[in-house]
Amino acid sequence: MLDLELITEKVKMIAIEAGHFLLEERIHFKREKVEEKRSHDYVSYVDKESERRIVAALSKLLPEAGFIAEEGSGFHGEEEYYWLVDPLDGTTNYIHDNAPYCVSIALRDKKELLVGVVYEVCRDECYWSWKGSKAYLNGCEISVSGITVMDRAFIALGFPYSFEDYKPTAHHIIEELYGNVGGMRLQGAAAAELCYVAAGRFEARIEAHLGPWDIAAGALILMQAGGIVTDFTGGNNFYTGEQVLASNGKIHYQLIAMLAKK
Repeated sequence: MLDLELITEKVKMIAIEAGHFLLEERIHFKREKVEEKRSHDYVSYVDKESERRIVAALSKLLPEAGFIAEEGSGFHGEEEYYWLVDPLDGTTNYIHDNAPYCVSIALRDKKELLVGVVYEVCRDECYWSWKGSKAYLNGCEISVSGITVMDRAFIALGFPYSFEDYKPTAHHIIEELYGNVGGMRLQGAAAAELCYVAAGRFEARIEAHLGPWDIAAGALILMQAGGIVTDFTGGNNFYTGEQVLASNGKIHYQLIAMLAKK
């Protein structure tokens, strides 16, 4: 039986150390070293080195676990446990010296998420939770907001790189929400924004075509803070990142109904 609280404490230190590396590298970051994985989807030497460090540290912490990491480090086969690692969520923000960007690390088994840690570098905020615990921000318990009506809801949107597939959905969401909610924002770091929902700063976040590493840690933290995470139809297929509807739970089914109109 894993000691999830102890593992979480160690993962927090790994995430924070990686975040400090990101911050230090940003001081003399050279944009000409950025590579384009696909249209408008970027990676840099910083992402790769951050992931290398995280994977090395996690391998020592739990040698039997596999990895699903954004830049391809580690290996996942038939292991009982595996890590989901995003070494720099919000790479485009980072490249342009814009907030937020973060480190996201989750542990799960073949059935469910067990540990989630997100370190948001720009605000020096560490979010964490583990299965059966509360959700925390820098040591203080957090919970979702109590907003129940769409007119007061503050909603974060994400526009994925697979723009041709998502454009009709994006147009529909904006058409339905613009003028009918308290506000919308596009911030560019899914892991951090899921934590913002957990902390009550947003009522919801909507995006598709993400990777599982983008949302695993933030999803667990949000659910442990009292929120709900589903796919766009209310199902549990959000773990892949293909469709992610995350909310405080109080406007969730209104959002599902809105998405169903498309």
